[in-house]
Amino acid sequence: MNNTVMNEVRSIPNTSSWARLLKLAGLVDSGSYAKIFISEGLVKVNGEVDLRRGRKVYPGDVVSFEDNDIKVV
Repeated sequence: MNNTVMNEVRSIPNTSSWARLLKLAGLVDSGSYAKIFISEGLVKVNGEVDLRRGRKVYPGDVVSFEDNDIKVV
């Protein structure tokens, strides 16, 4: 049974890193926590682990953390 929750978050052009996206979606309390989770390989973009904390996300990207998927629109 898959309990994944899908949220949609609107991207802010040229400024939306995936750490910021996790914070905007309410999945972490601060960007610094997001960066820790990213550096530990706990966050995926489009199904792949990427350890670059400043990676930009674009419309259509899906960021996954714990049981949450965030689609950038």
